[in-house]
Amino acid sequence: MAMVATLSLLSLVACSDASETRLSVRLWDPQVAEAYRVSLDEFERETDIPVDVVVVPWASYWTQLRTDVAGRTVDDLYWMNATSYRPYAESGSILPVAADQLAAQSGEWSPAAIDQFTSAGHVWGVPQITDPGIALFYNADLLEVAGLDADDVSNISWDPRAADDSLRETARSLTLDDSGNHPLDPGFDANSTDQYGFGASNDLNAVLLQFLAGNGAAWQRGDTFVFADEPGIEAIDYLVRLINIERVAPPAADSNPPVGGDYVRDEFIKGKVALFPTGAYNLANVAEGADFRWGIAPFPSGPAGSLSVTNSVVLASSATTDMPREQQLLAEWLGSVEGQRAIGRSGSALPAAIDAQADYRAFWAEQRIDITAMLEILDNGHVQAPQGARYGEASDALQPILNSVFTGTLEADRGIREAEAAANEAIAD
Repeated sequence: MAMVATLSLLSLVACSDASETRLSVRLWDPQVAEAYRVSLDEFERETDIPVDVVVVPWASYWTQLRTDVAGRTVDDLYWMNATSYRPYAESGSILPVAADQLAAQSGEWSPAAIDQFTSAGHVWGVPQITDPGIALFYNADLLEVAGLDADDVSNISWDPRAADDSLRETARSLTLDDSGNHPLDPGFDANSTDQYGFGASNDLNAVLLQFLAGNGAAWQRGDTFVFADEPGIEAIDYLVRLINIERVAPPAADSNPPVGGDYVRDEFIKGKVALFPTGAYNLANVAEGADFRWGIAPFPSGPAGSLSVTNSVVLASSATTDMPREQQLLAEWLGSVEGQRAIGRSGSALPAAIDAQADYRAFWAEQRIDITAMLEILDNGHVQAPQGARYGEASDALQPILNSVFTGTLEADRGIREAEAAANEAIAD
């Protein structure tokens, strides 16, 4: 295995002592963790440096990370997303990518991933995974029962100013109560819905960002929240109406974050939701859990077209490691094409190293799952991903308000404006 082409392996192996040195890597995705284990077994064979893989579930990841960074008990390297890295960079808790590594490897990494984590003239982490675009997962068995097929859901569109549209029509045809009635049928009982047509929810990454963009709006411009302009209110209100007026999507009380973050996904896997907007991060979950035929269609197009967010994750190096040379070696290995091939081959995520991405596409082709729609949507451009040094505080401020909008307990126009104001006030404090 030619692992030494661009890395400083030979000089560091001589310095390592497996009896005294043990590195650890922290992440939140158990499927990628399994792929890491394959990659790190190879690293360990070459270096005699053992590496532990630590999985902290997403629900507690950031709280635990803050505690461990403050207590100087954090792992040597750990995952960072774009909404969270800046406070760690500004406080000196993480190190920028070393200049030598950047010069040797940055040409191999997704440019979008580099851009997302560049601040103050540095790149704050080694890109690990990058998302294809958001698309529409469909239950082919439920489509067939409704007299539909993949072609029928491949050109769905929506328009908040129109009296009706193909998204609403299709979602109604796929929504049934326990007596087999559709929403417009006499006797339809919304309280006994057995199957929902569309997975509308207060899901920022998979739903809100795309619907905002599809109506010519945005979540943020720079660090400032801007979703409460007229197109933004129209887009969010459209989603709320799908849930509470059209009754074609699961109740927001079940799907609202944080506790309901995976609710729609789980209902899709159970065969209770026919059309599920989501990203590649759920491919493995659906493949493992679904016992029905399924596929992937393009994301529904709004008046302004169809655009998607694309997010990346980096591996940040802790500034408090006791093993800086070994830490750097591991960062270089996991930043290399060869170091990321196991991720692509597992199908768990799209590697950020471009030449390792073919393995990911090949994996899903072997599963007879066509991911073309997830890749082609990015040809239209992409939505700005959430960002900001105080994004966490802003999210905490706006989310309860937006949750109330989605449940229908707060009028949409007022609630959306209040949510935006609360977010911008939080970043200004």
